[in-house]
Amino acid sequence: MGAFLDKPKTEKHNAHGEGNGLRFGLSSMQGWRVEMEDAHTAALGLPHGLDDWSFFGVYDGHAGSRVANYCAKHILEHIVTGAGGAEELRRAGGGPTPTSSGGPPAAPPEPASIDAVKNGIRAGFLAIDEHMRSFTDLRNGMDRSGSTAVGVLVSPAHLYFINCGDSRALLCRRGRVCFSTLDHKPYNPHEKERIQNAGGSVMIQRVNGSLAVSRALGDYDYKCVDGKGPTEQLVSPEPEVFEIARAPEDEFVVLACDGIWDVMSNEELCEFVRSRLEVTADLERVCNELLDTCLQKGSRDNMSVVLVCLPNSPKVSDAAVRRDAELDKLLESRVEEIIEKAGEEGIPDLGHVMRILYLENIPNLPPGGGLASKHGVIEAVYTRLNPHREEDGNGADLEDPW
Repeated sequence: MGAFLDKPKTEKHNAHGEGNGLRFGLSSMQGWRVEMEDAHTAALGLPHGLDDWSFFGVYDGHAGSRVANYCAKHILEHIVTGAGGAEELRRAGGGPTPTSSGGPPAAPPEPASIDAVKNGIRAGFLAIDEHMRSFTDLRNGMDRSGSTAVGVLVSPAHLYFINCGDSRALLCRRGRVCFSTLDHKPYNPHEKERIQNAGGSVMIQRVNGSLAVSRALGDYDYKCVDGKGPTEQLVSPEPEVFEIARAPEDEFVVLACDGIWDVMSNEELCEFVRSRLEVTADLERVCNELLDTCLQKGSRDNMSVVLVCLPNSPKVSDAAVRRDAELDKLLESRVEEIIEKAGEEGIPDLGHVMRILYLENIPNLPPGGGLASKHGVIEAVYTRLNPHREEDGNGADLEDPW
């Protein structure tokens, strides 16, 4: 769904913050799409005295941005209300943070309290979906937008992962992907069964041949089957909620829309983020580099990412910084050599230079990102040597240059 531009928009929206033992950075970019339909939430400390709780979310809108933007601003209040209010969340948030010390540890929360939070999150999603249905433009079909939602609610002792649609979250622990959410696609057996029971079909891997996700907020054209409850419709607003006890070995959480997952696997993204955290403590820079890398890997969608670093996240390493600088110098030198070698044939275009470099065994490329993650360095030296070149576009599928 959606049309494309002749040239991607690479300007980025950034934010960062620190609190509750967490650091976060985020970045979003319109890319090749004609509209920016993504939105995000980042809250360190929650209202009603939940100062030691935090919440982060990414919302990937489609057919418009109305639903995504509204959810970014208001879904948290629906979650808190659905979970029985701040007092219930406080009871479920027991236990010290993984870095606390001194004094007796707080009693762990009762399983019933954890279940109450999970059920409350689900109730919050159903409530905001029903609430938005009352908006005039959504009710009368003037606006047919919908949105996926992926988030993490962070208590002092637990991570509550929330997913509705095909955006995705992962947790890196001990240097590896410890957990990731599962995409809600129409062709998944459980999702397909619900769609068919509601009188729909799955064609070309889409709901009724149109919508590429089987769970989402909004999308009311797919939620009007008489005699079916909100979770039994062609498209369900019910999220899956996963609770994971925090551990000292936890490193970071990534929330991202499918514009990133289309071109990176869980493991590639985890490796890439870890490698960049060893080079810089600037989380906005890490997020920006991730989006630029995905653009060069061929992503054609809007892209948004929230990176939440936990106390044990990788720290900047002098050795890693030195290797990265040496790599940049090597790439600059190779671009100069390729252009000089062309001689009278004229300066080759940037794509030709990249194809040559892809055939070479270049050491110490960022894992998960490869040469695509160094496109900016290569382009900068190329432009310096050829300042009058015509731009030859961005976002070619550099992983398969042939």
